[in-house]
Amino acid sequence: MLQNSHTINMKNEVTKLLHVGLLCTQEIPTLRPSMSKALQMLVKKKEELPSPTTPPFMDEKTMELYDLWEKYSLKLGNSSSIAMKFAESKNVLNNVVANDALRKPFLEIVSLCRGLSCGNNLLQKCGVRPHTIDPCGSAFPSENHVEHKVMGKILDMLFRVYVDNMRFKEGLEVFEYMRNEGFVIDYRSCMVYLLAMKRGKEYELLIEFFEKMVEFDVRITVYSMTMVVDSLCKVGEVRKARKVVDEMVSKGVKPNVYTYNTLLDAFMKKQDFVGVKEVLMTMEKEGFDLNVTSYTLLIDGYCNFGNVKEVERLFREIEGKGVEADVHLYTSMISGCSRLCNAKKAFSLFDEMVDKGLVPNAHTYGALINCLCKAGQMKAAEVLLNEMQSKGIDINQVIFNTMMDGYCKQGNIDEAWRMQKIMEGKGYESNVYVYNIIATGLCKLDRREEAKTWLFSMVDRGVAPNEVAYTTLISIYTKEGNFVEAKRTLREMETKGVKPNTTTYNTLIDGYCKKGMMKEAYKLKTVMECKGLIPDVYTYTSLVHGECISGKVDDALELFNEMPREGLVPNVVTYTAMISGLSKEGRSDEAFRLYDEMIEAGLKPDASTYSALVGSLHG
Repeated sequence: MLQNSHTINMKNEVTKLLHVGLLCTQEIPTLRPSMSKALQMLVKKKEELPSPTTPPFMDEKTMELYDLWEKYSLKLGNSSSIAMKFAESKNVLNNVVANDALRKPFLEIVSLCRGLSCGNNLLQKCGVRPHTIDPCGSAFPSENHVEHKVMGKILDMLFRVYVDNMRFKEGLEVFEYMRNEGFVIDYRSCMVYLLAMKRGKEYELLIEFFEKMVEFDVRITVYSMTMVVDSLCKVGEVRKARKVVDEMVSKGVKPNVYTYNTLLDAFMKKQDFVGVKEVLMTMEKEGFDLNVTSYTLLIDGYCNFGNVKEVERLFREIEGKGVEADVHLYTSMISGCSRLCNAKKAFSLFDEMVDKGLVPNAHTYGALINCLCKAGQMKAAEVLLNEMQSKGIDINQVIFNTMMDGYCKQGNIDEAWRMQKIMEGKGYESNVYVYNIIATGLCKLDRREEAKTWLFSMVDRGVAPNEVAYTTLISIYTKEGNFVEAKRTLREMETKGVKPNTTTYNTLIDGYCKKGMMKEAYKLKTVMECKGLIPDVYTYTSLVHGECISGKVDDALELFNEMPREGLVPNVVTYTAMISGLSKEGRSDEAFRLYDEMIEAGLKPDASTYSALVGSLHG
């Protein structure tokens, strides 16, 4: 293979590099040459190089190579030497790949490996002679057959070495070379590649490699399938992930509960409840029971979406099936109780988990503290805060934010600021959520100027405002009647790359409607629709209220009747605004008819509703 003198010289140089590399990586440090000595070895052409000691390296691939050579060496007594050679080979390859000075292009390394593994070289050194019949008379593989298998193992070894050194591009080159040259590709080595991709968060590359595995008929296992499903979900391709599962099932690869939980988590995060239902039905059909992780994902998802009924149903199902909850599931259930404003149930669950010997963590305490803060029980929340610290559990930033939010909702801004100082004293920086919480608290106390100053100081401290901060500023300006600044803030928001959401547009629309500026309100509604945002119940409620203020009750009724057609259910405020508008027009029969409809819908009228009805009787 290496015929001309230039190629022979190249081979000799590379061999010397590898030899010196082995000397420099011996297990005992005192046997390794110094840097100056190593350079001398490389520079001197006739330097006598000592033999390196055996590297302390033996893995599954080495043992496979050992078995291969042992099978074909016909008891020649040199198997330990052979195993040593393959162990050295991987060590050498690792040095060639990892060392900038030694690194060579992939094809050069392959060429060298082929030269070293040809019949008159490595095979004969290992004692394997190209017989066709062994002493017992059985067929013996030809030299080419053995060489091909050995070369395949070396290439597989090189593939793993590239992956271990995070050189994925070269690893992929080896993979494709093996496939094109007809070498067997070990699925376990492919798993090593996938795991490295996952650790490096190279999800797109992982997906691409998996597709090549399928294309080249590499064995797919439930583990490799689940990894690509997880990667697809992480890049937002949840439906494609589901399709991959279906395709693999058709090829005989069965998903496990972890695969399905990965899909459940992704569908929940996208609030694709149709997808969630499909996965649950498939799990039931395939005989999979929901495990602790499944219930944790479902409860967390429905809690975040505010689906109280589904959370209650899951609670009943867990109790009915006698699911043995862990600390994570208990924490999710306590969070669910917080959503349900059921502090009694939350503490009952907390006591139950402690009785079972489970140790609450910061998230568990955080869920309980959140429950108390929502109920306005700040003293009890403080007691719990002290308890968790006494048990050596540090307060995290989420808990600090929860406490500040609780104080602000109680109108106690001073305590919120005190908590902020404690938080910063523990090394946490005030983030955008802290600024939003306190700004909202100031706005509730009608301290709007302070709220503006507070939000501006956030920028001075290097904290970038998010959509909530900008929306709060827009709300302040609209309440002041300063629509010029409100619109300027909206433009600035978009310029800074912060996308206005439905709440942002609703805030400005509501401001226009309260000032009777209906033309501007409808124009803004059109803008938000053009940007792909769908008007919600709050959008319509503001418009209904605005038309009623302007005395255009029939236009308001038209909007009110349009809501069900758009899939929107009027809330208490919508009904009250419409009843108030009809009452002012002296249309008491229509007002009371809407009141009856409101009651039938399960909505509870408030004082404003009753006041409007009474006004219609005196109209």
